[in-house]
Amino acid sequence: MLNFVKRLFIPLLFALSVAAAHFGIWALTNSASNLLEAPPLVRGFAYSGYQEDQSPLDRQFPSTAELAKDLKLMNPLTNHIRLYGSLDNSEITALASKLGFKVIAGAWVNADHDMNQREIDALEEKLKFYPNIERAIVGNEVLLRKDLTLQQLISYLDKVRNATEVPISTAEPWHIWLKNPELVKHVDFIAVHLLPYHEGVPVENAVSYAIQRYNELMNAYPRKKIVITEIGWPSGGPDIGGAQASEVNQARFVREFLAKTAYENYDYYLMEAFDQPWKQQIEGWAGAYWGMFDAHRHPKYSLQGAVPKDSRWVIKAKWATVIAFFPIMFIAWRFRHWRLGGKISMAILLQACITTLVVAWNLPGDYYYTLRDFIVLVGLIIGMMLTSAVLMIYAVEFSEVMFKGLWVRAFKRATPVPAEQELFVSIHLACYNEPPEMVIATIDSLAKLHYTHFEVIVVDNNTKDEAKWKPIEAYMATLPEHFKFFHLPSWPGFKAGALNFALQQTNPQAKVVGVVDADYVVTADWLSDLVPHFGDEKVAVVQAPQAHRDWEHNFFRRMCNWEFEGFFKIGMHHRHERNALIQHGTMTLVRYQALVDNGRWSEWCICEDTELGLRLLESGYELRYVDDVFGRGLTPANFSALKSQRFRWAFGAMQILKHHIPKLVGSSTLSFGQRYHFLTGWFGWLGDALQLFFTLGSIGWTVAMLAFPNAFSLPVAIMITPILCFLVIKAALGPILYRKTMRCGWLDIWGASLASLGLSHAIARGVMMGLIQKHGVFKVTAKGKVTGTKWDIFKPIYEELALLLALIFASMAMLATRGFHNLDAQLWVLMLTLQSLPYLSTLACQVITEVEARKG
Repeated sequence: MLNFVKRLFIPLLFALSVAAAHFGIWALTNSASNLLEAPPLVRGFAYSGYQEDQSPLDRQFPSTAELAKDLKLMNPLTNHIRLYGSLDNSEITALASKLGFKVIAGAWVNADHDMNQREIDALEEKLKFYPNIERAIVGNEVLLRKDLTLQQLISYLDKVRNATEVPISTAEPWHIWLKNPELVKHVDFIAVHLLPYHEGVPVENAVSYAIQRYNELMNAYPRKKIVITEIGWPSGGPDIGGAQASEVNQARFVREFLAKTAYENYDYYLMEAFDQPWKQQIEGWAGAYWGMFDAHRHPKYSLQGAVPKDSRWVIKAKWATVIAFFPIMFIAWRFRHWRLGGKISMAILLQACITTLVVAWNLPGDYYYTLRDFIVLVGLIIGMMLTSAVLMIYAVEFSEVMFKGLWVRAFKRATPVPAEQELFVSIHLACYNEPPEMVIATIDSLAKLHYTHFEVIVVDNNTKDEAKWKPIEAYMATLPEHFKFFHLPSWPGFKAGALNFALQQTNPQAKVVGVVDADYVVTADWLSDLVPHFGDEKVAVVQAPQAHRDWEHNFFRRMCNWEFEGFFKIGMHHRHERNALIQHGTMTLVRYQALVDNGRWSEWCICEDTELGLRLLESGYELRYVDDVFGRGLTPANFSALKSQRFRWAFGAMQILKHHIPKLVGSSTLSFGQRYHFLTGWFGWLGDALQLFFTLGSIGWTVAMLAFPNAFSLPVAIMITPILCFLVIKAALGPILYRKTMRCGWLDIWGASLASLGLSHAIARGVMMGLIQKHGVFKVTAKGKVTGTKWDIFKPIYEELALLLALIFASMAMLATRGFHNLDAQLWVLMLTLQSLPYLSTLACQVITEVEARKG
């Protein structure tokens, strides 16, 4: 009991430490800002009475009670309001009169002249009956929007001015007034909008900028009274140049403006009293967030005291801390034998993933989400959860390799036994349409084995060209009788079918089956140093790594070699610790009886080697890995061949996953570690498929933003952060592990990373096709020299090129339309740029292949 408490106490202490650090970071980054304090009075508010779920576009209007409640909320701060129309919410003027509000009435005019006439008639009626209307405005930014010509607007202004003694004007931004001095002659005062945010002015300069523009108008028209009918700053929205929308910046602008104008004779109306979510449809993202009160009628900031960066940070920090606490405690307990660095690295990434998900889930509480936005958010959160899972799987491998120390299951070469104690080995070599000289080199190496009791069965299936298989047959005829050759003109099952045929021809004395690929030259000690491991009856497979030859003087093949090497130096050891080895179909030795008893090679699966390994694990056998080179093969001939190979592996992996999922998640003899590795081992490839969906979605969203800028806005940063993190972390972890585990320089690390990135699209397609289709076609990976015309260079990568061009054009169009200094646009383009890296890598790999081919 005491020992259990001790084992539990340290993980508990570790989790508490991470929780405290996490909460402390939240508190530090959300410390309240001490801003300039302002008088708790506002000269006036621009007011639209629509509640959160109401919109004039949908003809949904607030009730009289809701309007009265709004006026009572504003009353302690001001007794002046500015209205925009006379037809909708027409009772506001009467309600305002009862509460002592002075009103700037409005008539909303646009290109619809019949509606304009009704608005003006309603305004004129109000001017007759409500003495609390001190001014009136005909039209709001109609010249800016080009709804009316100057002369059309002037005719409306003159009509209303002739019908009333109340001062009349129209509302436009400052530059419209400066450009149209003729308009000034037809108004009684200048109603100006000063909104520095829209002009990309940083908030620290915004108030001075607004006052400067005000003064320009005064100097230009000294005899006209100027009323600032809109001035303010949004709490949410995209960055425009140096202007950033946030609650702190909104509070800063308003406070500074109120403080600087407190003792000056400014007539102004803050934009605006309450957030209006409906405006997002016509003004874009920022249109919904100009209110001092949010749409729920809660104040977003105060005019005095410190202002927090995020008023809801405590609840977010609490949830993120609580949700992550027990998983982090489990990490500390489950991996208690690891070094502290490994546990810390996993805990940090897990906490970051959970925090991101919690913040994303809270977005509807920070922003006004439509049903479409919410559906997109739910889909994005699901994607973020999958992305987080992929990152954590990478983190487990990274942390174990970097910080665990020595491998527990590290098997070495066995001591060779005397000839009379040797187990009989049947070596099977399946080939199809292979260069005969390559296959003969492999057979020749098998003839030189330092082993007594073995046979070699070569099966050539479905090769039609006699020039390919006849030389092999002739060579085999010169060898001893335990070297057998079979040509099968038409045989089902691809490689697995050939191997199953070889099993039928196997010597009854055989205890072990060895499999090599047609391009592998094995070392003489392959059998003598590995077969003795089968002395342990629990062992069903003894596996050596794949290695390559003839790659040193060809940069593309050098890239392939080191890209392959990473799996055998990192991934295989990581899985071997929990007896969850991936069996691969060359340099593998299998216990004959276990192979036969467990159904032989699966002809339905194009990755029959890995599938067999999983079946043997399900039967309770042990698979051993000896990280020593016992043979070398050829790398794929070109990038097209490498893509084809990786597509096949990804497709086969999905076949295996679908077929074995009942035992992986249900009742079976598999251990937790084995289930973990076979459920998560292909998540990196699933991540490539997920990334393809993100890429297509990003391109589609960019097109939508360009075509419909008011309906589709740039996502908030937290929505794209997981994608950026996934791309950056995935790109970083591999090189770090390579540097830690392998003896290669940075150029080779870069080449391996380039090849790995360049394969992302092929893997993504393989994953998707493997999930959709039941059967695949086994395509032999081309080895040796492959020739083609110069026009074929881009043929294998046309899909990647199309996506690359789409991402480039999307990035250029976004910067051109949103501005090169727009931070949100820059962040979006950064994401598009990172998403383009796999496709750039594909192009680079294909070009390198072509360059090397022309050399040789």
